[in-house]
Amino acid sequence: MPLPTALQREFVRLADVGADLEWLVRQRPELLAAVLGALVVVVLLAAGIRRLLRPTGERFARHLAASEGVTVLTHPDPDPDALASALGVQLIAERQGTEVTIQYPGEIGHQENRAFETVLELDTSCVDYSADIEHDDVVLVDHSEPRGFGGDDRVEPYAVVDHHPEEPTAPFTDVRPDAGACASIVTSYLQELGWTPAEPDAEPREEEIPSRVATGLAYGVQADTTNLTRGCTALEFEGREFLVPGIDPDLLDRIANPNVDREVLRVKARAIEQLEVRGAHAVSDVGQVDNPDAVPQAAEELLTMEGVEAVVVVGEHDGHLKLSGRSQDDRVHMGKALDAAVDNLHDEAGAGGHARMGGGRLPATAVQQVGPGGVAEPRTDLTERLFDVLGGRR
Repeated sequence: MPLPTALQREFVRLADVGADLEWLVRQRPELLAAVLGALVVVVLLAAGIRRLLRPTGERFARHLAASEGVTVLTHPDPDPDALASALGVQLIAERQGTEVTIQYPGEIGHQENRAFETVLELDTSCVDYSADIEHDDVVLVDHSEPRGFGGDDRVEPYAVVDHHPEEPTAPFTDVRPDAGACASIVTSYLQELGWTPAEPDAEPREEEIPSRVATGLAYGVQADTTNLTRGCTALEFEGREFLVPGIDPDLLDRIANPNVDREVLRVKARAIEQLEVRGAHAVSDVGQVDNPDAVPQAAEELLTMEGVEAVVVVGEHDGHLKLSGRSQDDRVHMGKALDAAVDNLHDEAGAGGHARMGGGRLPATAVQQVGPGGVAEPRTDLTERLFDVLGGRR
């Protein structure tokens, strides 16, 4: 049976093209190498584009799978957002067959943080020196630069997942300053991997998220956004909706409503007594504290006072000052304000954070004022610095 005329013409055209290419290669053999090189470049570019188009969660999971073991490291004195993010990353890593540990510098002191660790049965350990880190491949969550332990400057992160405005360098980085919580970013990874939350008290099936992990992530988002009322984006609301089927109400209540340490109540009372208010801004130096986590709780409490739009509380613990600030004043970016307040005070001084909340730490000797007889006087210079930055004068 003869071929259709159109098909015959196509065969003839292809034969002519082939003959032309054969002649060209014979005449100019160097062109063959150029053509093959170009084809290789095209293939590599296509593969690179495909990798870039993969969801971030899938790329993160592949990155974790490439490591035999990772340490998920939180910032010093981790809060629920950091602990929740670590819990989510741990799940992703374990599902890739990668060994994983959760570690932190400092201490878990806030009653809410201790409840989070206990109720959700986190297996964590403390890092005092870089040698304490279990695995060489370190994943930083809720911060982008290792800090708070000896030799922290020698640790090179394997991955960084954060929502603070930093520019880290690591083989994998996902920094989203607009996000209200780091736990929201980790939750988005689980969504992109196609996993779904298991119902409370149900044994999670393959590619289901255990209820304790879903509950932890939900609380991490809730804590860092003050019950979804501060600094929220679509990522927070969508993540919360996604996690709802797996949230255990009993576990959530036990984390959210732990017994309050007496020291916290004493520091809150002292913060009110020492409060100095100038216009819409307030500063309170509560002096020595046994529990440094009482300082941010006092700041949260003072921000509820009528007429106060921005507040900073200062407390001294173990030879260092802890600064914690909260702001409802659109003119005050609290993270930047605290950074400006401690700038040039000491090599070990550091501060930062978001527009609505920030924190800082520096040696007490950097601003210590000693009067006659060696008696310490109020840190009036630091107080003036804080009012200056809150008022935009520094």
